[in-house]
Amino acid sequence: LLLRWRRRRGLWKKVKEARQRQERSLVQMEMAVRRFREQHPSVKMVSILSLPLPELSKKLRDGSLPLDHVFYAYVGKALQIATETNCITEYLQESETQLQKAKLTEKLGLLYGVPVSIKDSINCQGHDSTLGFIKNLNKPAAEDSVVVQVLRRQGAIPFVKTNVPQSLISYDCKNLIFGQTFNPLLYTRSPGGSSGGEGALVGGGGSILGFGTDVGGSLRFPAAFCGICALKPTGNRLSKKGVTAGVLGQKAVVAAVGPMAKDVESLALCMRALLCEDMFHLDSTVPPLPFNEEVYSSTQPLRIGYYETDFFTMPSPAMRRAVRETKELLEDAGHTLVPFELTNVDHVIFNFCVRGMFADGGSSFLRKFKGELEKSNMGLLFWLSRSPSWLKTALSWIAKPFAPRFSDILKSMRANTVDEVWNLHCEIEEFCHQFIAQWKKLNLDVMLCPMLGPALGIGYPGKLSVAVSYTMLYNALDFPAGVVPVTLVTDEDEEELKGYQGYFRDWWDRTLAKAFRGSVGLPVAVQCVALPWQEELCLRFMKEVETL
Repeated sequence: LLLRWRRRRGLWKKVKEARQRQERSLVQMEMAVRRFREQHPSVKMVSILSLPLPELSKKLRDGSLPLDHVFYAYVGKALQIATETNCITEYLQESETQLQKAKLTEKLGLLYGVPVSIKDSINCQGHDSTLGFIKNLNKPAAEDSVVVQVLRRQGAIPFVKTNVPQSLISYDCKNLIFGQTFNPLLYTRSPGGSSGGEGALVGGGGSILGFGTDVGGSLRFPAAFCGICALKPTGNRLSKKGVTAGVLGQKAVVAAVGPMAKDVESLALCMRALLCEDMFHLDSTVPPLPFNEEVYSSTQPLRIGYYETDFFTMPSPAMRRAVRETKELLEDAGHTLVPFELTNVDHVIFNFCVRGMFADGGSSFLRKFKGELEKSNMGLLFWLSRSPSWLKTALSWIAKPFAPRFSDILKSMRANTVDEVWNLHCEIEEFCHQFIAQWKKLNLDVMLCPMLGPALGIGYPGKLSVAVSYTMLYNALDFPAGVVPVTLVTDEDEEELKGYQGYFRDWWDRTLAKAFRGSVGLPVAVQCVALPWQEELCLRFMKEVETL
């Protein structure tokens, strides 16, 4: 007991030191901004912050806007949003040195002088990538991830790292070290996750361009919840070298690195900058596909598949209306909309996604938490990971008649043999081919889909892991998928929500109905999806939706 007490005391000391570092970061930001304002009292910060990224980058490149004016405008705004939402874990003080060097450079990249924010799990040299784990504190990365290296070469200035949920396997944003991040639109709501710090910072206007990762919706949830845009590319379109995954080694559900911004044009500019020779040279596993300008700028009418529900997670009235209204606007603009029938989403979620990510029965997931002070708010996952396979099988059989989804989760969380994992990968591949065949039979260009929303209350995402069906499908398929906010929750939506029962009428459906309530005025988004490696077409479709 004494040894355990001493160990726990040592861990709490590390947490305290990390929190003090976080506080010092905010003080450093405050001092840097104050110094700048004293030296340049006439700089209009608000007008700089109002510029969209394409216009801002043009002014930085042609010299009509000084680099330090932009940098300190965003440091000041980021500080304000961090104070309100607790989204920043660390200020990268070397960014000030990079800023001075950038003034002397002759080679102006596409993102020259643009301050950018980076998710905790993306390596920045000399800084921790904690994933919310105490064991990862005081282990600074030896070098920048490839994405950060390319950003620097394109002239961007990474200036802060942002908060994540413990382990990244969550779409909320809380860990024991840095605490809970709040939604900038309404502090009682979650900002989404796992790129929740990015969502809050970009959504609040404290960063013009942010970078996160997505293994089940981790870019798309924060974007939808915070009213901004995000793109989850095909898994290997952008390098993942130097990016720490939530579940190492699993191949069933494909992770991706992607950008978040206030508008689609900013995402396109970011992809233009990243898909360059530097990216392909630094990571030769990334296919050398430069940004296809012709596809992005095309004005040809599109043939668009759509669905209002996946028949697994019942959409909120606002979600259904978002798809319906967007569909009508697209038709009025001359595009062809074709209904797309989704089937067996429950099988995809349980048998491909849950089983694929926890193919070892959850033992490697459990090991990550060994020696940690807190196991976050993932009680069900822990209990399932700890339980022996025979117990899960028996309980699954007993629960089947009255709690089918709970039964399916129990069944999908048992340990698999190597042979079973290989068969699972074959099944996923076959499902992907079938999905593409259905897509091509309808001669589709892109797909319009619902996106979970509005933002759920803090604590609810941890109870509603089954509600990831709309996003996780496209990680299993490895299709590019973007999120665009299209509407706000109305009083009529709120009234209609009173009749929400869900498809299974189980505890999860009842909890989701509660989580949706009281959301009038909050943003609701749609998902825009394309076939693998067609990010430019996906962005073109997103731009169309945004414009309409």
